[in-house]
Amino acid sequence: MSVTFWAQYAWLPHVNGPVVEQDVLIGTVDGGRIAKVTPDSGPCPPGAVRLEGLLVPGQANAHSHAFHRALRGTVQVGSGTFWTWRDTMYKFAGALDPDSYLALATAVYAEMALAGITAVGEFHYLHHAPGGDRYDDPNAMGEALIEAAARAGIRITLLDTCYLASGFGTEPTKPQLRFSDGDADAWAARAEALKPREHARIGAAVHSVRAVPADQLGTIAHWASMRRAPLHVHLSEQTAENDACLTAHGVTPTRLLADHGVLGPRTSAVHATHLTDEDVRLLADSSTTICMCPTTERDLADGIGPARRLASAGCPVSLGSDSHAVIDPFEEARALELNERLRTRTRGHWTANALLRAGSEDGHASLGWPEAGRIEVGALADFTVLALDSVRTAGPPARLGAETAVFAASAADVRHVVVGGRQIVRDGVHQLVPDVPAALRDSIAALSS
Repeated sequence: MSVTFWAQYAWLPHVNGPVVEQDVLIGTVDGGRIAKVTPDSGPCPPGAVRLEGLLVPGQANAHSHAFHRALRGTVQVGSGTFWTWRDTMYKFAGALDPDSYLALATAVYAEMALAGITAVGEFHYLHHAPGGDRYDDPNAMGEALIEAAARAGIRITLLDTCYLASGFGTEPTKPQLRFSDGDADAWAARAEALKPREHARIGAAVHSVRAVPADQLGTIAHWASMRRAPLHVHLSEQTAENDACLTAHGVTPTRLLADHGVLGPRTSAVHATHLTDEDVRLLADSSTTICMCPTTERDLADGIGPARRLASAGCPVSLGSDSHAVIDPFEEARALELNERLRTRTRGHWTANALLRAGSEDGHASLGWPEAGRIEVGALADFTVLALDSVRTAGPPARLGAETAVFAASAADVRHVVVGGRQIVRDGVHQLVPDVPAALRDSIAALSS
Protein backbone atom coordinates (compact mmCIF):
# COMPACT_ATOMS: atom_id res chain seq x y z
CA MET A 1 0.00 0.00 0.00
CA SER A 2 1.11 3.58 -0.56
CA VAL A 3 2.59 5.49 2.38
CA THR A 4 3.65 9.10 2.76
CA PHE A 5 6.62 9.96 4.95
CA TRP A 6 7.55 13.40 6.22
CA ALA A 7 11.24 13.92 6.95
CA GLN A 8 12.40 16.79 9.11
CA TYR A 9 15.59 16.85 7.02
CA ALA A 10 16.71 14.73 4.05
CA TRP A 11 19.96 14.33 2.10
CA LEU A 12 18.77 14.68 -1.48
CA PRO A 13 20.48 14.56 -4.88
CA HIS A 14 21.02 17.91 -6.60
CA VAL A 15 22.54 18.94 -9.91
CA ASN A 16 25.52 20.46 -8.05
CA GLY A 17 25.83 17.61 -5.56
CA PRO A 18 23.68 16.34 -2.68
CA VAL A 19 22.20 18.88 -0.27
CA VAL A 20 20.20 18.71 2.95
CA GLU A 21 16.61 19.89 2.50
CA GLN A 22 13.99 20.35 5.21
CA ASP A 23 10.32 19.39 5.56
CA VAL A 24 10.55 16.76 2.84
CA LEU A 25 7.49 14.73 1.84
CA ILE A 26 8.28 11.32 0.34
CA GLY A 27 5.42 9.42 -1.20
CA THR A 28 5.67 5.71 -1.94
CA VAL A 29 3.55 3.39 -4.05
CA ASP A 30 2.80 -0.31 -4.24
CA GLY A 31 6.02 -2.15 -4.94
CA GLY A 32 7.89 -0.06 -2.43
CA ARG A 33 9.22 2.66 -4.72
CA ILE A 34 9.39 6.41 -4.30
CA ALA A 35 6.64 8.21 -6.21
CA LYS A 36 7.19 11.79 -5.06
CA VAL A 37 9.84 13.84 -3.27
CA THR A 38 8.76 17.34 -2.18
CA PRO A 39 11.21 19.53 -0.21
CA ASP A 40 10.04 22.55 1.82
CA SER A 41 6.57 21.04 2.10
CA GLY A 42 5.76 22.68 5.43
CA PRO A 43 4.70 20.93 8.64
CA CYS A 44 3.97 17.22 8.69
CA PRO A 45 0.48 16.76 7.19
CA PRO A 46 -2.19 14.52 8.75
CA GLY A 47 -1.74 10.87 7.81
CA ALA A 48 1.96 11.11 7.00
CA VAL A 49 4.55 9.12 8.98
CA ARG A 50 6.68 11.65 10.87
CA LEU A 51 10.45 11.01 10.72
CA GLU A 52 12.40 13.48 12.83
CA GLY A 53 16.13 13.71 12.21
CA LEU A 54 18.18 13.39 9.04
CA LEU A 55 16.93 11.00 6.36
CA VAL A 56 19.62 9.40 4.17
CA PRO A 57 19.44 6.47 1.76
CA GLY A 58 19.48 3.04 3.35
CA GLN A 59 23.03 1.82 3.77
CA ALA A 60 24.41 -1.14 1.80
CA ASN A 61 26.71 -3.56 3.63
CA ALA A 62 28.55 -4.82 0.58
CA HIS A 63 30.58 -7.53 2.32
CA SER A 64 29.34 -9.78 5.13
CA HIS A 65 30.15 -13.15 6.62
CA ALA A 66 27.17 -13.51 8.96
CA PHE A 67 28.62 -16.32 11.06
CA HIS A 68 31.71 -14.27 11.90
CA ARG A 69 29.51 -12.23 14.25
CA ALA A 70 29.88 -15.09 16.74
CA LEU A 71 33.60 -14.27 17.04
CA ARG A 72 33.12 -10.75 18.39
CA GLY A 73 35.06 -10.41 21.65
CA THR A 74 36.13 -14.06 21.59
CA VAL A 75 39.05 -13.45 19.22
CA GLN A 76 40.38 -10.45 21.16
CA VAL A 77 42.06 -12.60 23.83
CA GLY A 78 45.83 -12.51 23.44
CA SER A 79 47.56 -11.62 20.17
CA GLY A 80 47.98 -13.79 17.10
CA THR A 81 47.70 -13.23 13.34
CA PHE A 82 45.09 -13.31 10.62
CA TRP A 83 45.81 -17.01 10.26
CA THR A 84 45.31 -17.84 13.96
CA TRP A 85 42.10 -15.78 13.86
CA ARG A 86 41.04 -17.96 10.93
CA ASP A 87 41.50 -21.13 12.99
CA THR A 88 39.06 -19.80 15.60
CA MET A 89 36.63 -18.87 12.84
CA TYR A 90 36.68 -22.45 11.54
CA LYS A 91 35.54 -23.73 14.95
CA PHE A 92 32.37 -21.64 14.80
CA ALA A 93 31.83 -22.54 11.15
CA GLY A 94 31.94 -26.23 12.06
CA ALA A 95 29.14 -25.83 14.62
CA LEU A 96 26.53 -24.41 12.25
CA ASP A 97 23.66 -26.21 10.53
CA PRO A 98 20.73 -24.70 8.57
CA ASP A 99 18.57 -24.15 11.67
CA SER A 100 21.28 -22.59 13.81
CA TYR A 101 22.47 -20.48 10.87
CA LEU A 102 18.93 -19.20 10.32
CA ALA A 103 18.72 -18.12 13.97
CA LEU A 104 22.16 -16.49 13.98
CA ALA A 105 21.81 -14.74 10.63
CA THR A 106 18.36 -13.41 11.50
CA ALA A 107 19.83 -11.81 14.63
CA VAL A 108 22.85 -10.45 12.74
CA TYR A 109 20.72 -8.97 9.97
CA ALA A 110 18.43 -7.44 12.58
CA GLU A 111 21.50 -5.85 14.17
CA MET A 112 22.37 -4.49 10.72
CA ALA A 113 18.88 -3.03 10.36
CA LEU A 114 19.23 -1.28 13.72
CA ALA A 115 22.48 0.21 12.37
CA GLY A 116 20.76 1.64 9.28
CA ILE A 117 21.65 -1.11 6.81
CA THR A 118 18.88 -1.98 4.36
CA ALA A 119 20.77 -4.38 2.05
CA VAL A 120 23.54 -6.88 2.68
CA GLY A 121 25.92 -8.72 0.37
CA GLU A 122 26.45 -12.11 2.01
CA PHE A 123 29.72 -13.69 0.86
CA HIS A 124 28.49 -17.23 1.42
CA TYR A 125 30.76 -20.28 1.33
CA LEU A 126 29.41 -22.39 4.20
CA HIS A 127 27.54 -24.65 1.79
CA HIS A 128 27.56 -28.22 3.10
CA ALA A 129 27.54 -30.21 6.32
CA PRO A 130 30.75 -30.69 8.34
CA GLY A 131 33.05 -33.07 6.52
CA GLY A 132 31.51 -32.12 3.19
CA ASP A 133 28.36 -34.25 3.35
CA ARG A 134 25.50 -32.77 1.32
CA TYR A 135 22.24 -31.70 2.87
CA ASP A 136 19.05 -33.03 1.26
CA ASP A 137 18.72 -29.54 -0.19
CA PRO A 138 22.26 -28.71 -1.40
CA ASN A 139 21.45 -25.01 -0.87
CA ALA A 140 19.98 -25.39 2.62
CA MET A 141 22.53 -23.03 4.14
CA GLY A 142 22.08 -20.38 1.45
CA GLU A 143 18.31 -20.63 1.73
CA ALA A 144 18.65 -20.08 5.49
CA LEU A 145 20.45 -16.80 4.80
CA ILE A 146 17.80 -15.66 2.33
CA GLU A 147 15.07 -16.46 4.86
CA ALA A 148 17.02 -14.72 7.62
CA ALA A 149 17.12 -11.48 5.62
CA ALA A 150 13.35 -11.72 5.07
CA ARG A 151 12.75 -12.20 8.79
CA ALA A 152 14.95 -9.20 9.58
CA GLY A 153 13.22 -7.11 6.91
CA ILE A 154 16.26 -6.26 4.77
CA ARG A 155 17.36 -7.02 1.23
CA ILE A 156 20.11 -9.53 0.48
CA THR A 157 22.38 -10.38 -2.40
CA LEU A 158 23.53 -13.93 -1.77
CA LEU A 159 27.03 -14.02 -3.21
CA ASP A 160 27.36 -17.77 -3.59
CA THR A 161 31.06 -18.42 -3.23
CA CYS A 162 33.29 -20.95 -4.96
CA TYR A 163 35.89 -22.29 -2.50
CA LEU A 164 37.81 -25.36 -3.70
CA ALA A 165 41.32 -25.37 -2.20
CA SER A 166 43.23 -24.47 0.95
CA GLY A 167 45.99 -22.86 -1.09
CA PHE A 168 47.72 -22.99 -4.44
CA GLY A 169 47.77 -26.64 -5.50
CA THR A 170 46.55 -27.99 -2.14
CA GLU A 171 43.36 -29.79 -1.20
CA PRO A 172 40.85 -28.34 1.29
CA THR A 173 41.65 -28.96 4.94
CA LYS A 174 39.12 -30.82 7.08
CA PRO A 175 37.30 -27.63 8.24
CA GLN A 176 37.16 -26.43 4.62
CA LEU A 177 35.50 -29.56 3.22
CA ARG A 178 32.06 -28.12 3.84
CA PHE A 179 33.00 -25.10 1.72
CA SER A 180 33.88 -27.08 -1.42
CA ASP A 181 31.72 -28.38 -4.25
CA GLY A 182 34.67 -30.29 -5.72
CA ASP A 183 35.15 -28.15 -8.81
CA ALA A 184 33.76 -25.02 -10.41
CA ASP A 185 31.30 -26.88 -12.65
CA ALA A 186 29.74 -28.55 -9.61
CA TRP A 187 29.64 -25.18 -7.87
CA ALA A 188 27.84 -23.67 -10.88
CA ALA A 189 25.30 -26.49 -11.00
CA ARG A 190 24.44 -26.04 -7.32
CA ALA A 191 24.33 -22.24 -7.52
CA GLU A 192 22.00 -22.46 -10.52
CA ALA A 193 19.26 -23.81 -8.24
CA LEU A 194 19.21 -20.62 -6.16
CA LYS A 195 16.38 -18.32 -7.24
CA PRO A 196 15.91 -14.60 -6.63
CA ARG A 197 12.99 -13.29 -4.62
CA GLU A 198 11.50 -9.87 -4.11
CA HIS A 199 13.99 -9.16 -1.32
CA ALA A 200 16.82 -11.37 -2.59
CA ARG A 201 19.14 -11.47 -5.58
CA ILE A 202 21.78 -14.04 -6.44
CA GLY A 203 25.39 -13.25 -7.25
CA ALA A 204 28.66 -15.16 -7.38
CA ALA A 205 32.01 -14.95 -5.66
CA VAL A 206 35.51 -16.29 -6.04
CA HIS A 207 36.69 -16.75 -2.48
CA SER A 208 40.26 -15.85 -3.45
CA VAL A 209 42.91 -16.85 -5.95
CA ARG A 210 44.37 -19.21 -3.35
CA ALA A 211 41.01 -21.00 -2.95
CA VAL A 212 40.05 -21.42 -6.63
CA PRO A 213 42.51 -22.97 -9.12
CA ALA A 214 43.39 -20.58 -11.93
CA ASP A 215 41.99 -22.85 -14.65
CA GLN A 216 38.56 -22.72 -12.96
CA LEU A 217 38.28 -18.96 -12.47
CA GLY A 218 36.80 -18.52 -15.93
CA THR A 219 33.88 -20.84 -15.13
CA ILE A 220 32.76 -18.59 -12.30
CA ALA A 221 33.26 -15.41 -14.32
CA HIS A 222 31.24 -16.90 -17.19
CA TRP A 223 28.40 -17.95 -14.85
CA ALA A 224 28.12 -14.41 -13.51
CA SER A 225 28.45 -12.81 -16.93
CA MET A 226 25.68 -14.92 -18.47
CA ARG A 227 23.32 -13.83 -15.68
CA ARG A 228 24.57 -10.25 -15.47
CA ALA A 229 25.06 -10.97 -11.80
CA PRO A 230 27.43 -9.34 -9.31
CA LEU A 231 30.78 -11.10 -8.91
CA HIS A 232 32.87 -10.52 -5.79
CA VAL A 233 36.35 -11.71 -4.79
CA HIS A 234 38.69 -11.35 -1.81
CA LEU A 235 41.81 -9.70 -3.22
CA SER A 236 45.28 -9.24 -1.74
CA GLU A 237 44.12 -8.94 1.85
CA GLN A 238 47.38 -10.45 3.06
CA THR A 239 50.90 -10.16 1.63
CA ALA A 240 51.25 -13.94 2.09
CA GLU A 241 48.61 -14.43 -0.61
CA ASN A 242 50.55 -12.20 -3.00
CA ASP A 243 53.79 -14.03 -2.33
CA ALA A 244 52.20 -17.45 -2.82
CA CYS A 245 50.52 -16.35 -6.06
CA LEU A 246 53.81 -15.02 -7.44
CA THR A 247 55.48 -18.33 -6.58
CA ALA A 248 52.70 -20.41 -8.15
CA HIS A 249 51.92 -18.31 -11.23
CA GLY A 250 54.56 -15.62 -11.58
CA VAL A 251 51.95 -12.84 -11.41
CA THR A 252 50.03 -10.93 -8.74
CA PRO A 253 46.49 -12.00 -7.76
CA THR A 254 45.06 -8.98 -9.61
CA ARG A 255 46.89 -9.90 -12.82
CA LEU A 256 45.72 -13.51 -12.47
CA LEU A 257 42.08 -12.40 -12.11
CA ALA A 258 42.43 -10.05 -15.08
CA ASP A 259 43.93 -12.78 -17.26
CA HIS A 260 40.96 -15.08 -16.51
CA GLY A 261 38.20 -12.53 -17.11
CA VAL A 262 37.17 -11.98 -13.50
CA LEU A 263 37.58 -8.19 -13.36
CA GLY A 264 34.96 -5.85 -14.77
CA PRO A 265 32.19 -3.33 -13.99
CA ARG A 266 30.01 -5.95 -12.23
CA THR A 267 32.95 -7.20 -10.16
CA SER A 268 33.86 -6.02 -6.66
CA ALA A 269 37.33 -6.66 -5.25
CA VAL A 270 37.15 -6.88 -1.47
CA HIS A 271 40.00 -5.37 0.59
CA ALA A 272 42.54 -4.80 -2.24
CA THR A 273 45.01 -3.91 0.49
CA HIS A 274 48.41 -4.78 -0.97
CA LEU A 275 48.56 -3.72 -4.63
CA THR A 276 51.24 -2.88 -7.16
CA ASP A 277 51.04 0.04 -9.58
CA GLU A 278 49.98 -2.38 -12.30
CA ASP A 279 47.28 -3.83 -10.03
CA VAL A 280 45.79 -0.37 -9.55
CA ARG A 281 45.79 0.21 -13.31
CA LEU A 282 44.14 -3.15 -14.04
CA LEU A 283 41.38 -2.53 -11.50
CA ALA A 284 40.72 1.00 -12.73
CA ASP A 285 40.85 0.15 -16.44
CA SER A 286 38.28 -2.62 -15.89
CA SER A 287 35.99 -0.35 -13.79
CA THR A 288 36.09 -2.89 -10.98
CA THR A 289 34.49 -1.71 -7.74
CA ILE A 290 36.59 -1.80 -4.58
CA CYS A 291 34.90 -2.88 -1.36
CA MET A 292 36.76 -1.60 1.68
CA CYS A 293 36.05 -3.01 5.15
CA PRO A 294 38.04 -0.68 7.41
CA THR A 295 36.90 -1.97 10.80
CA THR A 296 37.80 -5.57 9.91
CA GLU A 297 41.00 -4.58 8.12
CA ARG A 298 42.21 -2.80 11.25
CA ASP A 299 40.96 -5.58 13.55
CA LEU A 300 42.92 -8.20 11.61
CA ALA A 301 45.95 -5.92 11.18
CA ASP A 302 45.67 -6.27 7.40
CA GLY A 303 46.96 -2.79 6.66
CA ILE A 304 45.53 0.34 5.04
CA GLY A 305 44.61 -0.19 1.41
CA PRO A 306 45.05 2.41 -1.36
CA ALA A 307 41.36 3.33 -1.45
CA ARG A 308 41.91 6.99 -2.31
CA ARG A 309 44.33 6.12 -5.09
CA LEU A 310 41.94 3.54 -6.53
CA ALA A 311 39.02 5.97 -6.41
CA SER A 312 41.06 8.70 -8.08
CA ALA A 313 41.99 6.21 -10.81
CA GLY A 314 38.30 5.53 -11.50
CA CYS A 315 37.21 2.62 -9.28
CA PRO A 316 33.87 3.00 -7.50
CA VAL A 317 34.21 2.34 -3.76
CA SER A 318 31.75 0.49 -1.53
CA LEU A 319 31.87 -0.45 2.15
CA GLY A 320 31.36 -3.64 4.15
CA SER A 321 31.49 -4.83 7.74
CA ASP A 322 33.04 -8.21 6.79
CA SER A 323 33.75 -10.03 10.08
CA HIS A 324 31.35 -7.83 12.09
CA ALA A 325 33.90 -6.80 14.68
CA VAL A 326 31.77 -3.66 14.33
CA ILE A 327 28.41 -3.27 12.59
CA ASP A 328 28.19 0.45 11.93
CA PRO A 329 28.13 1.79 8.36
CA PHE A 330 28.94 5.32 9.51
CA GLU A 331 32.05 4.07 11.31
CA GLU A 332 33.12 2.26 8.12
CA ALA A 333 32.70 5.47 6.11
CA ARG A 334 34.50 7.58 8.70
CA ALA A 335 37.35 5.09 8.96
CA LEU A 336 38.01 5.29 5.23
CA GLU A 337 38.93 8.95 5.61
CA LEU A 338 40.60 8.65 9.01
CA ASN A 339 42.80 5.75 7.89
CA GLU A 340 44.00 7.84 4.97
CA ARG A 341 44.76 10.70 7.32
CA LEU A 342 46.90 8.41 9.46
CA ARG A 343 48.72 7.04 6.43
CA THR A 344 49.44 10.42 4.82
CA ARG A 345 49.35 12.75 7.84
CA THR A 346 47.07 15.09 5.89
CA ARG A 347 43.29 15.66 6.04
CA GLY A 348 40.48 15.97 3.54
CA HIS A 349 40.77 12.99 1.19
CA TRP A 350 37.03 12.29 0.95
CA THR A 351 34.05 14.58 1.29
CA ALA A 352 31.19 13.50 3.53
CA ASN A 353 28.97 13.34 0.43
CA ALA A 354 31.40 10.95 -1.30
CA LEU A 355 31.54 8.71 1.76
CA LEU A 356 27.75 8.61 2.09
CA ARG A 357 27.53 7.69 -1.59
CA ALA A 358 30.04 4.85 -1.06
CA GLY A 359 27.82 3.48 1.69
CA SER A 360 24.60 3.84 -0.25
CA GLU A 361 24.40 4.24 -4.05
CA ASP A 362 27.75 2.65 -4.93
CA GLY A 363 27.28 -0.12 -2.40
CA HIS A 364 23.86 -1.03 -3.75
CA ALA A 365 25.19 -0.99 -7.32
CA SER A 366 27.95 -3.42 -6.34
CA LEU A 367 25.27 -5.80 -5.02
CA GLY A 368 23.09 -5.65 -8.12
CA TRP A 369 20.51 -3.21 -6.74
CA PRO A 370 21.15 -0.15 -8.98
CA GLU A 371 17.64 1.15 -8.29
CA ALA A 372 18.45 1.64 -4.59
CA GLY A 373 20.66 4.03 -2.64
CA ARG A 374 19.12 7.36 -3.71
CA ILE A 375 16.16 9.42 -2.50
CA GLU A 376 14.53 10.18 -5.82
CA VAL A 377 11.43 9.30 -7.80
CA GLY A 378 11.55 5.72 -9.09
CA ALA A 379 14.13 4.50 -6.58
CA LEU A 380 13.37 1.87 -3.98
CA ALA A 381 11.90 3.42 -0.84
CA ASP A 382 14.77 2.32 1.39
CA PHE A 383 16.00 4.93 3.84
CA THR A 384 17.52 5.49 7.25
CA VAL A 385 16.89 8.33 9.69
CA LEU A 386 19.59 9.54 12.07
CA ALA A 387 18.91 11.49 15.25
CA LEU A 388 20.37 14.99 15.19
CA ASP A 389 19.81 15.58 18.91
CA SER A 390 21.96 12.88 20.54
CA VAL A 391 25.10 13.55 22.56
CA ARG A 392 27.09 12.68 19.41
CA THR A 393 25.14 14.67 16.83
CA ALA A 394 23.75 17.71 18.65
CA GLY A 395 25.27 21.04 17.74
CA PRO A 396 26.08 21.30 14.01
CA PRO A 397 23.56 23.11 11.78
CA ALA A 398 21.27 20.85 9.76
CA ARG A 399 22.88 21.95 6.49
CA LEU A 400 25.96 20.01 7.63
CA GLY A 401 23.92 16.85 7.97
CA ALA A 402 26.22 14.79 5.75
CA GLU A 403 29.27 15.79 7.79
CA THR A 404 27.37 15.03 11.00
CA ALA A 405 26.30 11.61 9.74
CA VAL A 406 29.78 10.54 8.66
CA PHE A 407 32.03 12.21 11.22
CA ALA A 408 29.86 12.30 14.35
CA ALA A 409 27.01 9.80 14.21
CA SER A 410 27.11 6.10 14.98
CA ALA A 411 24.78 3.15 14.64
CA ALA A 412 23.35 4.15 18.04
CA ASP A 413 21.91 7.28 16.39
CA VAL A 414 19.74 5.36 13.92
CA ARG A 415 16.16 6.22 14.82
CA HIS A 416 14.08 4.83 11.95
CA VAL A 417 14.66 2.46 9.01
CA VAL A 418 12.33 1.91 6.06
CA VAL A 419 12.72 -0.84 3.44
CA GLY A 420 10.43 -0.88 0.44
CA GLY A 421 8.12 1.62 2.14
CA ARG A 422 7.80 -0.61 5.22
CA GLN A 423 9.10 0.71 8.51
CA ILE A 424 11.21 -2.03 10.10
CA VAL A 425 12.86 0.12 12.79
CA ARG A 426 10.78 2.65 14.71
CA ASP A 427 12.28 4.86 17.41
CA GLY A 428 15.31 2.57 17.57
CA VAL A 429 13.26 -0.61 18.06
CA HIS A 430 13.22 -3.43 15.50
CA GLN A 431 9.61 -4.16 14.55
CA LEU A 432 10.15 -7.77 13.41
CA VAL A 433 12.73 -9.09 15.89
CA PRO A 434 11.47 -7.99 19.32
CA ASP A 435 14.72 -8.43 21.27
CA VAL A 436 17.79 -8.32 19.03
CA PRO A 437 20.38 -8.58 21.85
CA ALA A 438 18.65 -11.70 23.18
CA ALA A 439 18.47 -13.18 19.69
CA LEU A 440 22.22 -12.63 19.26
CA ARG A 441 23.07 -13.98 22.71
CA ASP A 442 20.97 -17.12 22.34
CA SER A 443 22.04 -17.97 18.79
CA ILE A 444 25.73 -17.52 19.61
CA ALA A 445 25.47 -19.44 22.87
CA ALA A 446 23.90 -22.36 20.97
CA LEU A 447 27.10 -22.72 18.93
CA SER A 448 29.21 -23.19 22.02
CA SER A 449 26.93 -25.65 23.82
